[in-house]
Amino acid sequence: MGLFRKRKKETGPVCSVVVAAAGASTRMGLDKQMADVGGLPVIVRCLQSFQRAPSVTEIVVVTRTDLVPGIARFCQDYGLGKVTKVVRGGEDRTRSARLGTLECDPKAPLIAIHDGARPFVTVEVIEAAIAQAAAGGAAAPAVPVKDTLKQARGGIVEQTLERDVLYAVQTPQVFDADLIRAALQKALDDGVALTDDCAAVERLGMKVVLTPGDERNIKLTTPTDLLIGEILAEEVSAL
Repeated sequence: MGLFRKRKKETGPVCSVVVAAAGASTRMGLDKQMADVGGLPVIVRCLQSFQRAPSVTEIVVVTRTDLVPGIARFCQDYGLGKVTKVVRGGEDRTRSARLGTLECDPKAPLIAIHDGARPFVTVEVIEAAIAQAAAGGAAAPAVPVKDTLKQARGGIVEQTLERDVLYAVQTPQVFDADLIRAALQKALDDGVALTDDCAAVERLGMKVVLTPGDERNIKLTTPTDLLIGEILAEEVSAL
């Protein structure tokens, strides 16, 4: 039967979402989850997109202990009814993601994991990744790399990478629920540092299919990103 179980859904895929928002925001210089972008807190913008996505049935927010009350209050104030839990995260991203998956509905066939610092994800990007994961077990949105990339060590270029086959992967990354729970636990057991959740299932030999991403689905990491976010917020408001 394979590593992930096959399920048939008559009404389309059903997905729980883990929003990872437990980072320290050290490069930002302020708490980016609570930062105002275009009149809304970053985390609220993020959660609103999943609130609107038809295939999403629940949202679990994983955050720092000090942010739990504030985010829970936002969920009430902004009518984010799909948020079922706001819980404390772990020491790093992989532990936080694993904790979030354990809090999801055990009957949910799919789990998506999304960066809380990506507030401009669209419903279209979300739904495309969910649909592909329902068909194949693992999917993630991505956009082609525009810049020429060099591989270097000690500041010395070793090779120029072939840009035509390179993609910048975004979130939400969506998986069969059993698969991602097992993959994240395996990574933790092995003490492996992961750059994203897809890497966990790739380690198990599973293929991840890329779906169309969106240039606006940026991750807010530095103060400059907040300035870009203000522009994106104006564009979204104008639509």
